[in-house]
Amino acid sequence: MNAPEFNEKQLLADIDQLRGQFPQTQDLYREVCILLFFRYGVTPTTNKLYQLVRKGSMSAPAEALGRFWEDLRDKSRVRIEHPDLPESLKTAAGELVAQLWSSAQAAAQEGLAELRGDAQIQVAEARQLQAVAEADRDAIRASHALVSQTLEQAHARIGELEQALAAREATIAALEGQLQNARGENTGLLQKLEEARRDFSTELEKLRAAASLAEERYRASEARALMEIDRERTAAARLQKELDATRKTAEQQAERQRVETSTLNQQLGDFRQRVGELEGNLKEVTTNRDLVSDELKTVRNLLNDKHAHATRMENEAIELRVQLDQAQRKLEDLAKVAKPVRQRKPKPV
Repeated sequence: MNAPEFNEKQLLADIDQLRGQFPQTQDLYREVCILLFFRYGVTPTTNKLYQLVRKGSMSAPAEALGRFWEDLRDKSRVRIEHPDLPESLKTAAGELVAQLWSSAQAAAQEGLAELRGDAQIQVAEARQLQAVAEADRDAIRASHALVSQTLEQAHARIGELEQALAAREATIAALEGQLQNARGENTGLLQKLEEARRDFSTELEKLRAAASLAEERYRASEARALMEIDRERTAAARLQKELDATRKTAEQQAERQRVETSTLNQQLGDFRQRVGELEGNLKEVTTNRDLVSDELKTVRNLLNDKHAHATRMENEAIELRVQLDQAQRKLEDLAKVAKPVRQRKPKPV
């Protein structure tokens, strides 16, 4: 008898139907063995049964297959020992059944060994998969903890950044206020510097004019004093010569001019008075000269004071210029700091 054509889809459909009819594992494997061997002409093996049924432990198909061959052998022996069969047919049938039994046993053992090997491989793979799954689980837990920690740190960092941003905005507002104040101070300093320059120029011109005038007065006074001194010296020298001449004349004419002695004495007194007056004038001129010298010294001291004042004003102007440069650099630094902060907008959380 030819074996029916093998249709795997139909086989799977029949096995699904048997699953509902035979809920017991051994009964299901037995019926699948019968289905394969008698309907589809396929010799059942342990591996084949397990691949089709996938139920129970891996020893269940081997046990069911063994019982199937044992039942088949028992039933075949009954038929073979039927009294109506000839002896030669009984012998041939017995040998055929024995051969089938041996082949079935070998196939069953081979399928069992293959199934055991597959089972061991599947167990090893399952254990490996379990280890990998446990490692993945631990990694996922660690990753989840790390992600939670990172998320908390991120929230904390966001809070810090928001606080820093608020502080930065407050700092920018304060810096802008300082910038406006610095600009106002800068304008005031420039005005003060310009006023100081004008005052310094005016005061310097006044000092120069006063110094020139005092110098001219001193030269004129000195020239007048020198002229007076020369004139008084000339007069004194002339009077001294006249006195000497008079004395010589008086000595020579003492006897002749005794009468004129009183007159000459009177003239001499007048001359002495005149000399005293001249000497007084000389002292007055000397005093005037000293006063002029003192005035000149005073003017020079005043000029030196004005020069020192001008030097101080120049130093103050230089300090104002340095402060102005520092304020300008501070403005530039503030502008540089404020510019990137304005350009950098906070990212949405």
